[in-house]
Amino acid sequence: MKIRIKKLNEKAVTPAYGSEFAAGADLYACTEGDTEIKPHTTAVIPTGIALELPMGYAGLIYARSGLATKKGLAPANKVGVVDCDYRGEVKVALHNHSETVQSVSAGERIAQIVIAPYITAEFEETEELSCTVRGAGGFGSTGTK
Repeated sequence: MKIRIKKLNEKAVTPAYGSEFAAGADLYACTEGDTEIKPHTTAVIPTGIALELPMGYAGLIYARSGLATKKGLAPANKVGVVDCDYRGEVKVALHNHSETVQSVSAGERIAQIVIAPYITAEFEETEELSCTVRGAGGFGSTGTK
């Protein structure tokens, strides 16, 4: 599948896969210099690119495991969603979960994007839902005893 990208900044880096079978392509910071993120705060980091995703696909932005475990930096919204009709700059809201100031450098890999198909549901209001063994059991209700 080909995904068209537009570089909005000459310093922008094209997303790239780290290995032959990687599901996510790395997204890179497109900043003028280092960006400091204080403990327990969030900074919006530009990538300098816009995408043209095919209809029926979305770009799901996930944390990079190395950045999350080594620096405590991960997307603030856990998973970002780039809709197929969005043509603006892809940005990543990185949250610093650590107790120390962290720095993101220009050109650093900050997140990964997975291109995935989705289904648009038609929601239908009803008075009753079908019965199941689980029923309305919620958080932790299916665990072992």
